[in-house]
Amino acid sequence: MHEKVVLDEDDVRRTLVRIAHEIVEKNAGRSVAIVGVHRRGVHLAHRIHRLVCDLLEADVPLGDLDIAFYRDDIATRESPVVNATHLDFPLEEHTVVLVDDVLFTGRTARAGIEALFDYGRPQRVQLAVLTDRGHRELPFRPDYVGKNLPTARSEHVHVRVEELDGVDEVTIGEAPTESEAAIPANGGFV
Repeated sequence: MHEKVVLDEDDVRRTLVRIAHEIVEKNAGRSVAIVGVHRRGVHLAHRIHRLVCDLLEADVPLGDLDIAFYRDDIATRESPVVNATHLDFPLEEHTVVLVDDVLFTGRTARAGIEALFDYGRPQRVQLAVLTDRGHRELPFRPDYVGKNLPTARSEHVHVRVEELDGVDEVTIGEAPTESEAAIPANGGFV
C-alpha cells in the first residue's frame, strides 16, 4: 500500500509546540486541563501537556478518556478495544482541551464530549487535533488544528506516534482492505 508522508517527525514536533502555544494564548487567565482520547490522542495529549506546563511554568491537570462505549457504531464493531479513563481532577473547575489525532466525520469528537460530560461539567470544552481531514458529518470544528489535510473519502489518514508505532508521522494512503480494517493499525476509526 502506497502512502505519502504529509508530516514527518520534525513536523509533528513543531505542530505540537504551536498547538501548545495557541492553547496558552487562547486561555490566558483560565484554568486549563488537557485530556487525550484513547489511543493516539492520549500520547499527543501527554506531549502537549508537557509543553503547556513548561510555557505556564505550572502543572496543569492531565487525563485520558476512553470513548469505546460512546461510539454510535458500537453495535456494528466486533470486540471494541476498551481502555481505562483517568480524570483525577474536578472537570467543573477547568477549560478542558480534548486532544485527538484526526478529525474526520466528527463522530469521535461527539463521543468524547458525551463521555466527558458523564464525569462532570467543564467550564468549557475545546478540541485540539493533529490533523483535520474534512468530510464532517456532525457540526464540529476544532479550536486547534495541526494541519488541514484535503483528502478523498476513499483515502485513509494514518497517524503514527513513537510510543505505539516507533515513529512520529502522518501519512495519507489508500483505505485499508476489509481484512486490514478488521484489525485497525491505530486501534480505531479516525
